[in-house]
Amino acid sequence: MASSIADQSGRTMVITGATTGVGRRVAVVLAEAGAHVVLACRDEAKAGVVREQIKAATPDAKVSVVVLDLASLESVHEAARRIGAEYERLDVLINNAGVMRPPRSTTADGFELQFGTNHLGHFALTGLLLERMLPVEGSRIVTVASPAHKQGRIDFDDLQSVRRYRPGAAYAQSKLANLLFTYELQRRLAAKAATTVALAAHPGGARSELNRNLPILFHGKNWGLARPITHPVEAGALPILRAAVDPAARGGEYYGPDGWFEFRGKPTLLTSTARSHDQAVQRRLWDVSEQLTGVRYDVL
Repeated sequence: MASSIADQSGRTMVITGATTGVGRRVAVVLAEAGAHVVLACRDEAKAGVVREQIKAATPDAKVSVVVLDLASLESVHEAARRIGAEYERLDVLINNAGVMRPPRSTTADGFELQFGTNHLGHFALTGLLLERMLPVEGSRIVTVASPAHKQGRIDFDDLQSVRRYRPGAAYAQSKLANLLFTYELQRRLAAKAATTVALAAHPGGARSELNRNLPILFHGKNWGLARPITHPVEAGALPILRAAVDPAARGGEYYGPDGWFEFRGKPTLLTSTARSHDQAVQRRLWDVSEQLTGVRYDVL
């Protein structure tokens, strides 16, 4: 599919977390297709290396770097300010960056790291950039979720896992939050008759650095026991690319691999859990997210 992507010249696309893995691959493909790709990354030096690598392979590629640490609302605001100042239009925002199963720690604002980075940081970034996207016909917001959302529960009494922290449960909560956010955002966009749409996707079991906190048997040399049920980042990038640029994709859709347990395979349209479609939870999470981040979606 990557080779069949239509010319994206004249379009500006922001992707978070593009220094390694699936995010880097998505950035490479979009730049090769002619898009102006903005690498929104925490490590400016690493993002600069990726930029130069893309330019070396595709000399005409348009790639720039914006420093973004999703674990800091101050950084999110500054990145959004810079993007808004430098780019007249924003066609695609890919909320890709994330952390998975780390030891418990908190963001600069005191949020549990996974919930704060994977959900709240992207919630704030999207809200701050939305006015740049609404005037652009067919603009898209793609948020990267995970099959782990199936085990997720939104614990409104302990969103920051203060009373009990389990790495896997906290990750699953953050990934469920990604889908709840996507569906609520899409409903609000549709209610305003906006042409901007919100979609979600996941890369399946991509062999990337995101897995660094899993047991070594599942990500060590040659990927050990996980190799038969995982796939390379080139394959993992395809559902995200489909959500971002496939002309047939529609708001509210969710893409991922079509294989066993969605770990690997070709990109296809998926159905997420009934829990992710609970509109009361979607609205409550939205309200709480506005309160925690201080970012309000007044245009919606």
